Amino acid sequence: MKYGINVVRACPAVLCAALAAGAAPASRAEEYPSRPVMVVNTWAPGGPSDAIIRPLLEKFSQRFGQPFVLENRSGANGSIGTSYVARARNDGYTLLFANVGPIAISPWLPDKPNYDSQKDFQPIGQIVSGSTVLVVAPSFPANTMREFIDYAKKHPGKITYGSVGLGSSTHVAGATLAKMADIEMVHAPYRGSSQIQIDIMSGQIQSAFVNLGGALELIRAGKLKAIAVSTQSRSAVLPDVPAVAETVPGFDFNVWYGLMAPAGTPVEIVQALSAALKATMEMPDIKGRLLASGLDPNFTGPEAFGKKIEQDLAAWKRAVANANLTP
Repeated sequence: MKYGINVVRACPAVLCAALAAGAAPASRAEEYPSRPVMVVNTWAPGGPSDAIIRPLLEKFSQRFGQPFVLENRSGANGSIGTSYVARARNDGYTLLFANVGPIAISPWLPDKPNYDSQKDFQPIGQIVSGSTVLVVAPSFPANTMREFIDYAKKHPGKITYGSVGLGSSTHVAGATLAKMADIEMVHAPYRGSSQIQIDIMSGQIQSAFVNLGGALELIRAGKLKAIAVSTQSRSAVLPDVPAVAETVPGFDFNVWYGLMAPAGTPVEIVQALSAALKATMEMPDIKGRLLASGLDPNFTGPEAFGKKIEQDLAAWKRAVANANLTP
């Protein structure tokens, strides 16, 4: 069954009077969606973000009777794709698969993006939250957070840590760990997490905080070694892997993904998309798939998601300042 909504915009008094008099309308009510909808993923294809959003968009396509097409526009810690959506028409046909990095972290970087995370976007709903995990190659001479720190202190500047871009959550996590543990590591920015994991396994770099869901299969297969998770407490998916905070008190990094639209998108469209997102997140196959990937399904509506973004902007502002990031 196709679900649609009619979007009717208010008309000026003069135009309404003309319509009442029998004049032809300047615009007609439009059923949404009446054509394909593009959803921009700000990360490279094949990464963990694709694994989150693609199953949801398949359900959206079925629900609305129109294709919801994913387009990857990566680069600049997600700011390139995010900026593209900020400038798009606010008609509901260009949406953003949003992430904490470009929305809550990038605004505080030395090279600020050309969008305002609150003024230029309309929140639709949060999808998931989850942890990143510090991983190394199986041959790396450390198995615990304490051993990792001790090794780094004995070999200053010899550990390179990858991230998905300057100022990303994975970059700030690594920089913050270095500051809080008083160790020296070298940052290596990438365009996506898949290549980071490949380069750790091949020995090109030594470590990285990566999305837990995206690394879970490699960890379970013994191709990556998990040192610690970034959240304050352990993950139910990897209960035997400690939290960084157990060794470095106060360390806590949580990431999220959500759906947003350009500011000014009609409220009827936002409500319809939010309702569809909520219903999709409640589907057992979707929920089970996310949980199996190490992610916490955590739907919130437009208002709650907006408040979350506001709170995170303040929190990440402090984190970026404390990490002393430089271009």
